[in-house]
Amino acid sequence: MSDPRLAVIERRFEKVGKVIAVSSGKGGVGKSMVATALALNLRDKGYKVGLLDLDFTSPATHVIMGVEGLYPEEDYGIIPPLAHDLRYMSITHYSLDEPAPLRGVDVSNAIIELLAITKWGELDYLVVDMPPGIGDATLDTIRLIPKIQFVVVSTPSRVAYQSVRRMLLLLRQLGIPVTGVVENMVMKPSDYVKSDVEALGLAYLGSVDFDEDIEASLGDVDALSETGFYKRIGEIFPSVI
Repeated sequence: MSDPRLAVIERRFEKVGKVIAVSSGKGGVGKSMVATALALNLRDKGYKVGLLDLDFTSPATHVIMGVEGLYPEEDYGIIPPLAHDLRYMSITHYSLDEPAPLRGVDVSNAIIELLAITKWGELDYLVVDMPPGIGDATLDTIRLIPKIQFVVVSTPSRVAYQSVRRMLLLLRQLGIPVTGVVENMVMKPSDYVKSDVEALGLAYLGSVDFDEDIEASLGDVDALSETGFYKRIGEIFPSVI
């Protein structure tokens, strides 16, 4: 028997213009920072923007934005609260900062439930902070969210990029649109990532230098918006999404 929630999910995205999934092959590459900065930059340009944190095991967007004490409104589903003028949805609305020890079918069920009950309304963009890697959570999200496109984050590390490369090959195999790759936390110039991404026939969106001011800006969106990292994210994306 088909899950009736699947038909509901499709309706939830009817008024959402573009869905941008910010993903990575592994953790620790600044994926959540890129997702948050992208959503806030789009907001700065006057767009209606939502931010969905699907990283159930290590949610971080609430820490980056300093979100506390926000809860969705219930209205035949749930309406994401406004956080810094973003419609914001995260598992932390319910779990606070406690771990969500989900595995296998429980992960799939949690994603289906969250997508089915969340009423985004009219948005120009929905930015999704994805769980790292190419496990069930990523595959479920690809299957469930219509019109999704991926931005993949790497660092200059060859170890990190090999995980990213596997993800890029999988997305291409599945026929999922890839907007391109962002190389984050660059300390020394290198064309290693750029050359391989372009050899795969994909877009290298640009590099972001390591910014030592990022840590001090956590929890303060105004401080974040003054960092070189934030400004660089704003420069990278306008022409490609």
